[in-house]
Amino acid sequence: MNQPPSIGRGADPLLRRHRQLITPEGVALSFTVASRGARIGALLLDFVIMFLASLLGMLVLFWTLGGLVEQLFSGGNDGQAGGAAELVVVLLVIFAFLARYGYFLAFELGPRGATPGKRLIGIRVASRDGGRLTAEAVIARNLLRDIELFLPLAFIQIAPTGAAGSAGIAGLIWFMIFMAFPFFNRDAMRAGDVIAGTWVVEAPHARLAATLSTQGGATGASELTGVRYRFGDAELAVYGEQELQALERVLREDRAEAITAVHAAICRKIGWEPGDGDERAFLEAFYAQLRARLETNMRFGKRKKDKFS
Repeated sequence: MNQPPSIGRGADPLLRRHRQLITPEGVALSFTVASRGARIGALLLDFVIMFLASLLGMLVLFWTLGGLVEQLFSGGNDGQAGGAAELVVVLLVIFAFLARYGYFLAFELGPRGATPGKRLIGIRVASRDGGRLTAEAVIARNLLRDIELFLPLAFIQIAPTGAAGSAGIAGLIWFMIFMAFPFFNRDAMRAGDVIAGTWVVEAPHARLAATLSTQGGATGASELTGVRYRFGDAELAVYGEQELQALERVLREDRAEAITAVHAAICRKIGWEPGDGDERAFLEAFYAQLRARLETNMRFGKRKKDKFS
């Protein structure tokens, strides 16, 4: 569940955007909610990328179908021109649909949960409950973009002309409320985020943090009991970088109740029988071996952001 910190109005804006949630495994994960400026910047970058990609696609389309287009506009045989016109129109409609909806859906359904614009800014879409970002959530948040952005922009163009009358003004006010929704809540969520159960958080491009100094963790040996903990690839593969960083925080803080809870959660996840009294040694060994595995995979270009990747 989300646990926004109790921070005064005059505090650092970055601290005011800090959130923490507890996963079903009992691991605390910290997030920084993306700023409104970052989200706007990412959206503008995505529109620029979409425009350039659409322009390139149109050039390729007209180059490929150059003969049909020339025949269509030259007014040749009516039957042939009609068939060419239908083909070109159908292709243009499909292309426009994919550019408008497919771009955001394809990238946000990927393992990074981010469009190219979001990745350049350093933000990503995430589930607010700490779970996996589902296809249903991504589809829901993107379908509402029509109400939140495209319809308000259309009404902004129509309403000043007076063509739609008072209904146009009322529609403009109504859709502008949706457009301004991110400014009405502290997490800068769109209406689509509220419905889909998502939010946009910072995802800075950074390497793993400096290694935590542990006692016996690298070898898996416990100084207390002498037990040597060794974990296989299948057991280490269940967690990723986010869980590693959460485990590091637990070890640094060294709170007995948190260590016990996380120890039990990891044991349930990997199928071990949890023992009593040696929880910290177990976690240190698991941390060291998980970190070594993730760093090795990173050298070969393979990253596991979290347990859902």
